[in-house]
Amino acid sequence: MEHNPLICLSEADNVAVARQEIAAGTALTVGQWHIVTRELIPSGHKVALRAIDNGEVVRKYAQVIGMATQAIEPGSHVHVQNLDMSGASRAHSVGHAYRKVAPVEPAATFEGYVRSNGRVGTRNYIGIIASVNCSATVCRYIADAFKGEAMQDFPGVDGVVAITHGSGCGMGGSGEGIDLLRRTLRGYADHPNFAGVLVIGLGCEVNQIAPLIETLATRDSGLFTALTIQDEGGTRETVEQGKNIVRDMLMLATRAKRSTVPAHHLTVGLQCGGSDGYSGISANPALGAAVDLLVRHGGTAILSETPEIYGAEHLLTARAAAPAIAEKLMGRLRWWEDYTSQHHGDMNNNPSPGNKAGGITTILEKSLGAVAKGGSTGLMAVYEYAEPVSEHGLVFMDTPGYDPVSATGQVAGGANLICFTTGRGSVYGCKPTPSLKFATNSPLFKRMGLDMDYNCGAIIDGTLSVAQAGAEIFQMMLETASGKPTRSEEHGLGDNEFVPWQLGAVM
Repeated sequence: MEHNPLICLSEADNVAVARQEIAAGTALTVGQWHIVTRELIPSGHKVALRAIDNGEVVRKYAQVIGMATQAIEPGSHVHVQNLDMSGASRAHSVGHAYRKVAPVEPAATFEGYVRSNGRVGTRNYIGIIASVNCSATVCRYIADAFKGEAMQDFPGVDGVVAITHGSGCGMGGSGEGIDLLRRTLRGYADHPNFAGVLVIGLGCEVNQIAPLIETLATRDSGLFTALTIQDEGGTRETVEQGKNIVRDMLMLATRAKRSTVPAHHLTVGLQCGGSDGYSGISANPALGAAVDLLVRHGGTAILSETPEIYGAEHLLTARAAAPAIAEKLMGRLRWWEDYTSQHHGDMNNNPSPGNKAGGITTILEKSLGAVAKGGSTGLMAVYEYAEPVSEHGLVFMDTPGYDPVSATGQVAGGANLICFTTGRGSVYGCKPTPSLKFATNSPLFKRMGLDMDYNCGAIIDGTLSVAQAGAEIFQMMLETASGKPTRSEEHGLGDNEFVPWQLGAVM
């Protein structure tokens, strides 16, 4: 079946999206509009359906994505050369779209690792966590001793992961920066995907081990230990001692078995990276449909990347379960406006070169597509970066838009699965949490099929509906949570993607 080369998302739109590359001089009809392309329109890019005056707003998704910076003729390519941010304010009607979710009975289930504290893991790793960059190499040496054949004696254990970073000293001993780092490390140390945890410090760092250990949840005997390099006698001694400790933990971790648990134990971090003009049309709405199913089955989804909801926040405040939730979200956006201005930036510098090459022009356009990942259910809570997520349903966590930093916060908050949409081709892995990748278009899926888990491009091709894709993605969530490996896991990716958000002065 032949499909219209243009996708018009709403009758209110004055632009359409090219389903494929369209040559100049091509006559096209979409709805009431009849146009002839005035120039080549790249795949995923926008074309004007009618004349747009200089200063007139441009609409996609029936929402304002910017303002014309010059007169635009019908059939013209609409992009950075003639479209920029709009100064139009977004009207907020807090809570008017909130609806209670009707739960599904019986709820879906998956096969997870039930820990002694009642939390459920989707994987069974041992974690070696550095308190400071100075202990990072020691952590990696210990983890490297358990690669490949060394794991054959420990069936049922997914591996040993070194959680290292570039901070922990040269910073204030109190304040936002150290609090955020400790909160992130605490979230990983308590994560249910770790059967056991070894924390390693140098000894003289600002981020001392003792305050971290004091706040951690209790683990079963033999599944938590801390070492200090200076107290152990140096790097070699610490590595040897660490290997012995991890070996003992692995023996205990092999005893863990999967059991059937309800889907309310599934917490999914939502990410989009390397977005293109199709992200808001295929993969993000499909993931949103899956999130609606997850929420109906009692699970939790974490929407994040605050700079990438900028301009679309009114769609979330409308779904807030309470006015305080909406106000907390707006407070975080105000913080970001102040933060970017302090550093002589602005919120519209977010679309990356790759985003723009894929057809996204402004942060408003990107944000409207990004919010679609969150589906349509109520917004139940707003969390600060790496805060433990306790509310069920759709929640929001304040994070940067940079994917590794954002996902690190989500995992620290308790995400035991990551779902990641991409139009340009992200290969992100995220140990100890599995990461599913959803391609927005079929050419990407064919080109990078060994890195993509699912092709949402079939929606663009017209062979799959958003609802059908959402149902299939929800089933993939359950299967992955039950142990089916993702593409990134098959490739061994995810050892280097722990990137905590760094705030404050480096001294």
